Amino acid sequence: MGAFRHGGRLHEAMAAYPDAPRPWLDLSTGINPEPWPGPRAPAEALRRLPDPAQLTALEAVAARAFRVDDPGRVVALPGAEAGLRLLPNLIGGGQTALVAPIYGGHAEAWEPRAARLIHAADDAGNADVLVLVNPNNPDGRRIERDALAVLASARSALGRWTVVDESFVEVAPDLSLADLAIERLVVLRSFGKFYGLPGARLGFVITSNELAREIRVLLGDWPLSADALALGLAAYADDAWRATTQARLAAQAGKLDALLTSAGLNVLGGCDLFRWVAAPDAHALFSRLAEQGVLVRPFADRSDRLRFGLPSRRDFKRLRDVLEVVAP
Repeated sequence: MGAFRHGGRLHEAMAAYPDAPRPWLDLSTGINPEPWPGPRAPAEALRRLPDPAQLTALEAVAARAFRVDDPGRVVALPGAEAGLRLLPNLIGGGQTALVAPIYGGHAEAWEPRAARLIHAADDAGNADVLVLVNPNNPDGRRIERDALAVLASARSALGRWTVVDESFVEVAPDLSLADLAIERLVVLRSFGKFYGLPGARLGFVITSNELAREIRVLLGDWPLSADALALGLAAYADDAWRATTQARLAAQAGKLDALLTSAGLNVLGGCDLFRWVAAPDAHALFSRLAEQGVLVRPFADRSDRLRFGLPSRRDFKRLRDVLEVVAP
């Protein structure tokens, strides 16, 4: 089933486990379970084309949130996924190295370019393009900002690109390279994960002004919906909510660690939106959880690993009760 490809395949799980209790508890993705509570676009905004001035304003608000001095380097997209799918045709053409394990969308996007998998950014060698996620999805591996900045600068000086997917960096903001004006650095940011609204389809590319202009031409005048514009404009300006949420997610992640450990699972890593867990027969545990209406993320190539998304505060008890029944 699609659960082995990436999270969020709830309808497939419901079909595969029709007798599971409802409603399902979907922990298969790394999405904030308690989203930003602000309003969507008003009805009248949906009856007209978005104003390009709103797009420019959103990029400026996001640039401030990302600590980017020049908003011209920040390009709003209909999801970070859209950005990563554009990059092979914009900066590809040579050897590409992907730091594994890595989000499957990157592997799919670069597959036609015969990308090779490496296990550390320092192993990229003379690859023309290096792609990595920081903090990483699915295992939460981190590369410290200073070390990665030195690597990206050195590669840029040699005419080589570095792509850093920072989709989860709001819960580890000290890792971000978005503020650095390195010529051949591309940073991807996601709105939906930290703000808990993936259906808004909003993301960003932060890169050189030249590449940013190329991407804007490809996207056209109206790349975002009225809802994405309204949500992004208000949410990125809400500094208080962001700070409070970072602290809350850290506390909930610690609580999840304690819960998983007490159930006999070995927490190996992750970030404050998900945990990477070792289990002796992870695929069987995935099925037992699904039979109880709890969807987590299994991995086809790792029969001893699962990823647990962060439950909301009201769902911790349900997860605890289910783990007491199904955990080894």
